[in-house]
Amino acid sequence: MMGIGLAEFLVIGVVALLVFGPDRLPDFARQAGRMVRQVRTLTRQTRDDIRNELGPEYADFELTDLDPRKALRKHIMEAWEDEDDEPAPRRKERPLRAGETPPYDVEAT
Repeated sequence: MMGIGLAEFLVIGVVALLVFGPDRLPDFARQAGRMVRQVRTLTRQTRDDIRNELGPEYADFELTDLDPRKALRKHIMEAWEDEDDEPAPRRKERPLRAGETPPYDVEAT
């Protein structure tokens, strides 16, 4: 859950209990739960609105698809898959003879 372990969750609970007190803590917990539900409802409605506007081609659209890291990763993986389909032509190279220096490419260094 968002990278929070049991120990961190307990520390947050103890700090909240000390800051808000045992009388007000249940009210804050209810408000936090209500806010989380509202945010989930809002994101669900936003996703459905975007799907309706984009049309049936994007029926499987998720809001996480808008993450630039995920989009970049997807395009890179597609490019790698395309490269695997067509192997690059290999040049026939002969092995170097004893004492021969390898070729030097000025543009590569």
